[in-house]
Amino acid sequence: MTPDHQYSLRGYAQMLADRVRVDAYARALRTVVGPGSVVLEIGTGPGVMAVLACELGAKRVYAIESASIIQVAREVAVANQCADRIEFFEALSTNVELPVPADVIVSDMRGILPLFAQHIPSIIDARRRFLAPGGTLVPKRDQIWAAVVEAPQTYGDIVSAWDDNSLGQDLTPARRRAVNDYCQVRVKPEQLLTKPHLWKTLDYREIEDPDVRGNLEFIIERAGTGHGLLVWFDAELTDGIGFSNAPGAPEAIYGSLFFPWPQPVALLPGRAVCVDLRAKLTGDDYVWHWSTRIQPASDSPDTPLRFEQSHLQGAILSLASLHRQASDYVPQLSSEGLLHQRALKLMNGTSTLEEIARQLTAEFPQQFPHWREALSYAGTLSQQFSR
Repeated sequence: MTPDHQYSLRGYAQMLADRVRVDAYARALRTVVGPGSVVLEIGTGPGVMAVLACELGAKRVYAIESASIIQVAREVAVANQCADRIEFFEALSTNVELPVPADVIVSDMRGILPLFAQHIPSIIDARRRFLAPGGTLVPKRDQIWAAVVEAPQTYGDIVSAWDDNSLGQDLTPARRRAVNDYCQVRVKPEQLLTKPHLWKTLDYREIEDPDVRGNLEFIIERAGTGHGLLVWFDAELTDGIGFSNAPGAPEAIYGSLFFPWPQPVALLPGRAVCVDLRAKLTGDDYVWHWSTRIQPASDSPDTPLRFEQSHLQGAILSLASLHRQASDYVPQLSSEGLLHQRALKLMNGTSTLEEIARQLTAEFPQQFPHWREALSYAGTLSQQFSR
């Protein structure tokens, strides 16, 4: 998990209550962890799977977690009498060094889809640096599926406020952005207008690139109104053990991902829908692009419908913000930036946080009437940047 994707304790509780996911992971660990195993868990959260690995006989467990929940995991390890076998690392996995390779690496860093934040780069790095020869990755692979979906309620939630606003204003600029974003949904199998098609298989034993692109060609199975593309995954944790967030599968925390079209489209059986779906990791987030071509009915003289959509088109960016990102822009630190710069410069390994706070109070009295306010500010920076 990256620092930008941290959960509250309630969020961890909701994930733990997801029996579909938790029970599948527990079954998988029971097949691959045994007496003498060395286990690495990336994103341990409250430490439940790390403790389970100890209960299954692991001689050593390395539990990595960058968020503050790691303190709960430490206490959970003590409460379950296995703290002596679990070594915790409060860091991103890419910044960790292990003393010995791991026989088993377990992780669950997905979002609604496996293409989430630094999930795949973290797995690639861990496989290269931490996995013992012949070792096991859990999960083993994820398969990502897609289908054309009829979702009038979800689509209405996205566009109705912009289409039918009570003030009678033209809000198409907002609507245009709204249909270039995606959202989590739960739909029933009967809402699918096509058979599911496999978009990509992510084999974590071999994957090298976090970016994914692929073409999908659907044939409409029944008459209905298409509102967009539904995408989900089937997880194979180890041989024969997994779970899915597909429509009709036992309900898990994930839901599925819905990519809306700019407009609903009436569709008849036999009509072809082609989609070029792309996901590119940029920083800590994926940018999605979905290009759709809907063929006219075989006896129609109409031209195909074409939609070019992108998560970037849904982004809300002011002209001033875009200007500050231009290659020819000459940046100059704001007063807040100067404060930030000075605080980080004072963190040179020779001063305590209190000393830094008192110095900031002396230099920036308008921002900090009292040194304890500066201490809170410096403490936040220390959590983020110090080692």
